[in-house]
Amino acid sequence: MKGPQMTHTFDKQYWEQHWNSAAGQPTPPNPYLAEQTGGLTPGSALDAGCGEGTEAIWLAAQGWQVTGADISAQALEEASKRAAGAAVADRVRWVEADLTTWEPGSRFDLVVTNYAHPAMPQLDFYRRAAGWVAEGGTLLIVGHLHGHTSDVRHPAPGHSHEHGAGQPPEHATVTLADTVAVLDADRWRIETAEERHRTLQMPDRELALSDLVVRAVRIG
Repeated sequence: MKGPQMTHTFDKQYWEQHWNSAAGQPTPPNPYLAEQTGGLTPGSALDAGCGEGTEAIWLAAQGWQVTGADISAQALEEASKRAAGAAVADRVRWVEADLTTWEPGSRFDLVVTNYAHPAMPQLDFYRRAAGWVAEGGTLLIVGHLHGHTSDVRHPAPGHSHEHGAGQPPEHATVTLADTVAVLDADRWRIETAEERHRTLQMPDRELALSDLVVRAVRIG
């Protein structure tokens, strides 16, 4: 996006503009991905709101057969180039999709979403994502914690789903308790439910992130 004054509509135009500004500023996969999925047997995976493909490509490199879905054609074009450069293009399928309405047509052994914000209430999106997990499969949610603050030096857009000067709009943040409550205890076993804080070092600035990490296994 072009600056912190931009309205956070989270529609296709918003995300195309965001990725136009963020082009050429790759970041490493978020550290929770390896931490939370390292013990899983690779199978089918969905990265819902994959952006430029950082996490999807990492999963493919670990042996997962990945679908990366995002509303931004520009982000997916860059993701495809990066996958080819990482020699995992045959393990990733890129899908241009509006996650508020898209139906994948199958369920996945792993569904991850990392700071993704479709144009719908955040908790409703997590409910949708949960519906894409196969029985026995894993859901991993990494999101902006409500009350998130960010100490940003030389702010500019660029983190995979950061906004403006690193401060997400209030409606894009959630509490840990509300996120866990999305998952029915009769159908899900919660493996991880944590508030986490980390610093992301960018080439021109530093972001202090307040995250929530929820990992759950579908049991029914």
